[in-house]
Amino acid sequence: MSIRRTTKSRRVAAAVSLTAALALAVTGCGADDGGGKTKDTGSESSSTPSKSSDGDKGAKQEDTAAGDNVDPNVKLAEVKGDGLTLVINQVKRDSGGFVTVQGQIKNESDQTRNTSTWAGLESAISSKNPNSVAGATLVDKAGKKRYYVLRDTENRCLCTTSIPPLLAGKTIPVFMQFPAPPSTTTEVDFTLPSFATTSLKISE
Repeated sequence: MSIRRTTKSRRVAAAVSLTAALALAVTGCGADDGGGKTKDTGSESSSTPSKSSDGDKGAKQEDTAAGDNVDPNVKLAEVKGDGLTLVINQVKRDSGGFVTVQGQIKNESDQTRNTSTWAGLESAISSKNPNSVAGATLVDKAGKKRYYVLRDTENRCLCTTSIPPLLAGKTIPVFMQFPAPPSTTTEVDFTLPSFATTSLKISE
């Protein structure tokens, strides 16, 4: 299964602005309480400016994946939830100061599944990114920080959006980008609403 290629210019533009705001982004991360749970406040670590090179007209982002050369047959992790299976194919630290997680979600049930829960519970984000994976988080347990999906100044996430209801047996490729944890952090916990938490190793 091939993953649709996101335009190079979008990633370059996002990387430039995210690099400039990375210090601010990381300091906005919630502190872990030591028990693997963090307080989810309205101030996310990913509230950093980003600009689109395709003429930002306020339209919803419709990219389904980011990055090139992602092998859909690589399985770094697999988690299940509500008849669905999420397979993580790549977790990569980019030079722009962020981490990109890419994978696939398959509906293994015999019924159509709603995708709206993946956007999370934060109204400002879910309203701008309906049917997206904007609710995903990374937790650096050693550094006691939680990282949220990056978004621009209008709260549009750097992630897959506009995901239609997932028909039985169908698979959708997804991606999400986060502020990068310190270089000493090589493993994080990943959570997407409705799925179990899984541990991921970050590649360079």
